[in-house]
Amino acid sequence: MSPTGYENDELIFLEEDESQETETIFGRWNVLVVDDDEEIHSVTRLALSDLKLNDKKLHFHHAYSGQQALKIMEQMGNRLAIVLLDVVMETDDAGLVVARKMREELNLMEPRIILRTGQPGYAPEESVIKEYDINDYKTKTELTRSKLVTTIIASLRSYQQILTINQSRIGLEKIIHSSANLLEEHSVKGFCEGIVTQISSLIGLDAGGVVCARAGAVLDRDDNGVYILGAAGEFAQYINESLENVHDKKVVDSVNLCLKSKQHVYEGDYSVLYLNSSGYEAAVFLNVRDQISPIHQKLLEVFLSSISVGYENVNLFHQLRNAAFRDWLTKLPNRNEFINMLDETKAVEDEDANVVALLDINHFSDVNDGLGQDAGNNLLKAVAQRIQDSFGESVRMGRIGADVFGLIGGENFINPERINQLFAIPFKAGDHTLPINITMGLCKLINDTCSGIDLLKQTNIALNRAKKDLNTNFGFYEPEMEEKTTWRLGMVRQLRTDFQARLLEVWYQPQIDLVTERIVGMEALLRWPSKDSGFISPAVFVPLAEYSGLIIEIGAWVLEESCRRLKELTSNGFSDVRVAVNISMPQFRDPEFVQMVKNCITKHQVDPEQIELEITESVVMDEPQIVVESLKDLKSFGVTIAIDDFGTGFSSLSYLQQLPLDRLKVDRSFINEIKPNQTAFIAETIVTLGNKLGLQTIAEGIEKREQASYMLKLGCDEAQGFLYAKPMRFDELVEFLDNYKPAI
Repeated sequence: MSPTGYENDELIFLEEDESQETETIFGRWNVLVVDDDEEIHSVTRLALSDLKLNDKKLHFHHAYSGQQALKIMEQMGNRLAIVLLDVVMETDDAGLVVARKMREELNLMEPRIILRTGQPGYAPEESVIKEYDINDYKTKTELTRSKLVTTIIASLRSYQQILTINQSRIGLEKIIHSSANLLEEHSVKGFCEGIVTQISSLIGLDAGGVVCARAGAVLDRDDNGVYILGAAGEFAQYINESLENVHDKKVVDSVNLCLKSKQHVYEGDYSVLYLNSSGYEAAVFLNVRDQISPIHQKLLEVFLSSISVGYENVNLFHQLRNAAFRDWLTKLPNRNEFINMLDETKAVEDEDANVVALLDINHFSDVNDGLGQDAGNNLLKAVAQRIQDSFGESVRMGRIGADVFGLIGGENFINPERINQLFAIPFKAGDHTLPINITMGLCKLINDTCSGIDLLKQTNIALNRAKKDLNTNFGFYEPEMEEKTTWRLGMVRQLRTDFQARLLEVWYQPQIDLVTERIVGMEALLRWPSKDSGFISPAVFVPLAEYSGLIIEIGAWVLEESCRRLKELTSNGFSDVRVAVNISMPQFRDPEFVQMVKNCITKHQVDPEQIELEITESVVMDEPQIVVESLKDLKSFGVTIAIDDFGTGFSSLSYLQQLPLDRLKVDRSFINEIKPNQTAFIAETIVTLGNKLGLQTIAEGIEKREQASYMLKLGCDEAQGFLYAKPMRFDELVEFLDNYKPAI
């Protein structure tokens, strides 16, 4: 098969007056003559100067030594078609040395070698031809003009066949390589470039070409324009650009015609081939010398039917890659790709990209809920567009979450003042003009050991901290933030482990009737033993249990344990005492909470009135409707209700009237205000309020006799504190009850 697509590769001898005609634009055969005899160069050039094969003339290069020959070979490479090589030059085996270095060191396998020698029999002909991939080995006297021409033609045909095979191999390698690496960013480009190369080799062309398609989705563009996905030759510079950028009317019109008609276009000096598989269309434009022959057209159709499946696959995999690393709405990098961008930034240590920021749109859900998701989507696109327009290529950007954007850039761009300026003007979202506020977390890239995901975590920590700050809308990451978070997570993990291992304990502190000093109840108090034989404060671990949601399981266990112990006390003759159990807000949010309390009381067969649930004012004010409804249900079941630490929060008297309360607990901070000859105004007010509402009152933290006397004088009903008893384990409680005698 000829490299230009012609089957008639006949030899043409020019007439004398045609010898100076302009060389055709379709190339030439480069022939290197290597000989230390100037006359041989002249004779060879004269004998072959009028030779044309497949419309291509011979172009001669001359070397007069082995070193000169190797230098020319190194410069020209496989563009050399034939080397006419003298064996004996500066040394007896100079030609053989050149042949060996050409094949083994320069790795030039395509050019054909014709050895010539003036000393017949100097080197064994058979072994030389085998060892050095020689096409022919003749003495100079043998090479008459006709024999030289015959040898040249045979060598040129051999060269063009090897060239065609290698070109086909290269094109196939491109397709196979791109198919094997479909998830790489440039897989479509490599695959389409391979298509052009492979088609050229199939029909024996060394032509430029492009693969075009309506590929906005592949290239993350919103339009339906025709783009160049892959190219070879003169068109390589236009890859990923619009077809219109080629500024060649012939190319633009023919490609559009091919895609519109969905048919191949064969013309005299170009062809456009149509690819289609499962709706994935492409047009392959090729610059050719002449119209592609019918035989090659059939061959191409078979090839295109096979390659279309690969084209479909490479598009599908590219879409999968985009789904994995691109945000579908804004076309920005998503969280996964943003982490990769952070890793790349750390790797190059770019001073112009040393700050990371996360921007969170405040109350974005209100836009979705109030105006609809279309308005929300338009708002997100408007925010992304404004940031990109303002910062350009100086800042890299990604969409990390629903309403969170990530930025990477220098401090002169990524700073609170500059970013807040971007959000000072309302955004246009469809038919709506929306003013929005943001909260931002920032982190400087100063730790070389951090990975991209660590940097994102640190920036997110700064963002969460900023959300809790009522004075500003931004926060910079500081190591102690992460240390505190790590400590909290470690404590939660240890709490869960110890709870599952049943290492937590329930202690009990007796409650006393101030008039009779008889024991009327006890408060169940949770204790968490630490590894150093001490105890971790409830002020530390209870908020952690609430934060993690573990308080629901722990609270249920405390209630279960309290009911079980209360049953034991009743069996031992202490039937007139109650147990108070603290309840937190997460427990009220549990839809099974009310039923769980009822089931627990029923299971242990205790009187519901002996179980008192203690809640704080903050719990009531958090979600009052849930709390009120739950407590009314439990009150109707017989459970008693108390408000703990009353007076320390900001109570609403309207909710206080709605709650089915039995008891108010005066906080210990107000008890500490009781001093000789002074009035504890708040404690007095609470007791008076309780009496007015028909509620009993109990004073916490009674440690001195004068405190107990003062509260009794105010009309307080009950008390608990170190004056009477400290919190104790259940076995100690039983012993205490057995031995307790009222002081009065």
